[in-house]
Amino acid sequence: MSDSSSPSRSGAYTEAGVNIEAGNALIHKIRRLAARTHTHGVISDIGGFGGLFKPDLEGLDAPVLVASADGVGTKLKLAFAFDQHAGVGIDLVAMSVNDILVQGAKPLFFLDYFATGKLDADLAEKVIAGVAEGCRQAGCALLGGETAEMPGMYAPGEYDLAGFCVGLVADNAIVDGSSVKAGDRIIGIGSSGPHANGYSLIRGLLERSGLAGDDLFPGTEQTVRDILLAPTIIYADCLRNLMRDFPISGMAHITGGGFYDNIPRVLPAQAKASINFGSWDIPPVFHWIMRQGRLTWPEMLQIFNCGVGFLLIVGEDIADEVVSRIRALRLPAWIIGAVRRQSSPREERVKILIAPS
Repeated sequence: MSDSSSPSRSGAYTEAGVNIEAGNALIHKIRRLAARTHTHGVISDIGGFGGLFKPDLEGLDAPVLVASADGVGTKLKLAFAFDQHAGVGIDLVAMSVNDILVQGAKPLFFLDYFATGKLDADLAEKVIAGVAEGCRQAGCALLGGETAEMPGMYAPGEYDLAGFCVGLVADNAIVDGSSVKAGDRIIGIGSSGPHANGYSLIRGLLERSGLAGDDLFPGTEQTVRDILLAPTIIYADCLRNLMRDFPISGMAHITGGGFYDNIPRVLPAQAKASINFGSWDIPPVFHWIMRQGRLTWPEMLQIFNCGVGFLLIVGEDIADEVVSRIRALRLPAWIIGAVRRQSSPREERVKILIAPS
């Protein structure tokens, strides 16, 4: 046989636990999935040593590349336990794409890394199909990636996911928070749940609760599986629409570190965010986490997005119009606070006003 994975040449590696033929078969499946995400800039196919992308720079003043890398974390453990895998592929894309959206970038392409102990091509295809769907939602191309089979590295049926996104923004259009000023309004855009953060805590709470994947999640008509594995919202379409028509001074992706760690990253010196707790809808999953874990709301807001997955800072005069536009795009949104001057350098950068219960 002339095939590159001829059994006569790959037998020793197969005996060691690496199935080259299964890997090649998966590449053919991934090639079809990736082709559905291709944009005009893609000039290579899956399977080469590197992905080629020719960006359209027309009309961009001093274009700047923006990149972010991330993973899905221990949310994967629930995907294994519940045998539900497509959504974590969307999570993977979302965590990087939402990060570069914060700076005003347009996502161009994404690359993924899928690693497992023994390759299950059908399972891997489900995961990569989710990655491709995330790229479709983000408007970027799945340009390539890596599938690694490493016997002994992972428990049977488990895998790890990582990936990165590259985007483009004009130098004079970078959103860095430098134009944020006192009096600006803070707009929260709704999340689909915990997204991909806090799952080390959530998994422990779930185990102690005794809830099973097919049980109804408390306070909802959905299963535990569907609530806890709801994919992260990708805010790319919404942001493209908003940035076309509105000046946005600052943005934050509310990920690990919650409100307290992420909002200051977009505030200029001597500014603080004053947040009105209760000004947005908090999904039942967060109430359950708080009660089950006996946490306070400040603790919750340090760990989770608590229903606000993305945050915008805009002028007071356009805040209501921006909220109306987001809602017209079928995402929940609220004015949740305002930017204020710090009274001293020691004052907290994020002040969340929580009324006593």
